[in-house]
Amino acid sequence: MIGEEKIRRLAVKNSAKILLIVLDGVGDIPSAGGGTALEEASTPNLDALAGESQLGLTVPVDIGITPGSGPAHVSLFGYDPLKHEIGRGVLEALGVGVELTPEDLAARANFATRDENGVITDRRAGRIPTKENERLCAMINGSMGDIGDVRVKVYPGKEHRFVVVFSGPGLSDSLYDADPQETGKKEKFVESSDPASEKARDTANEFIKRLQEILKDEAPANTCLLRGIAKSPDILKMQELYGLTPCAIATYPMYKGLARLVGMDIAEGVSTVEEEIRELSKRFSEYDFFYMHVKKTDSYGEDGNLESKIKEIEEFDRLLPRILELNPEVLCITSDHSTPAVMKSHSWHPNPILIKGPHMRRQEASGFSENSCLKGVLGSFYAKDVMQLLMSHAGKLSKYGA
Repeated sequence: MIGEEKIRRLAVKNSAKILLIVLDGVGDIPSAGGGTALEEASTPNLDALAGESQLGLTVPVDIGITPGSGPAHVSLFGYDPLKHEIGRGVLEALGVGVELTPEDLAARANFATRDENGVITDRRAGRIPTKENERLCAMINGSMGDIGDVRVKVYPGKEHRFVVVFSGPGLSDSLYDADPQETGKKEKFVESSDPASEKARDTANEFIKRLQEILKDEAPANTCLLRGIAKSPDILKMQELYGLTPCAIATYPMYKGLARLVGMDIAEGVSTVEEEIRELSKRFSEYDFFYMHVKKTDSYGEDGNLESKIKEIEEFDRLLPRILELNPEVLCITSDHSTPAVMKSHSWHPNPILIKGPHMRRQEASGFSENSCLKGVLGSFYAKDVMQLLMSHAGKLSKYGA
């Protein structure tokens, strides 16, 4: 990426539409005796599209670095993820519609299950229903109270996820997560990395202890994990950086938060891929950049459920012709990061990417998979450069220099 200031000078407006579709965590590695989810899935529409497109692989942050969803998406939107470190708590908060102030500290939280010895037996409390999440958050808000001079409020998300916002003076975000990262391990509490963050550390840990007392008779959600505790950053919006009019279509709060952070309008009220496509069609004349997010490919990867991940890819493939009917000038289908089902987690493996635009070098492709993308004409490159490619294919970047 040549830098934000140069991009701002080169960006030009025209009527061309760019559609970026993120199949979250779709990248995979072969299972024992089998292929990746993309290789095992029946995807005639994606495979046909690959034959008309350019393929490659992207590195979300850096070689060998496993990214969180935040930096992986920030990179795809064309921002340097090493320069713009954005805590996941901020993204979750923005995603559920919380307007953060400079005094606010936001945390992404999971309801979880803890045994009598303080061991975490389920990091997601069985993915409790969203309605149950809402009930528990109401209980917490009704009983928590202030912690010293810090106001505390929780906001329900989807399934086991919720948001905590601490509001008060002197809260630093130099903190480490309260999450052991694996089941079967002892619970963790927040730790601080410098003296300035000790107040925030103590506040967050008191919150966890009070929450455990409030939920002591609940099952399976009787504790929580706090992650991505952060304050809101100052970041240039896509309208200023690229001259775009952007819209995001996503079902999960965190991805709406990511989009809102960089200035996208948010399509609300969608809960399935089919509804996302319907909303895309409805709004297609109003914007020149669309970000559409498909979540379940990642969820099933994290669950180690290869069969369901394959089915989710096949369902997207079945719906793909409806997207192609809109005929955007530039179409990109990729992933923010890989989530191999055999690993049950995010990984450092490069992501498959497909770009179709009006001015492309031709290539032969046998389909859309990690192996096909490895042989693609785009090669392997950093995800933060994807937006430059999409802008160029759309004719939205002028010549650099004389």
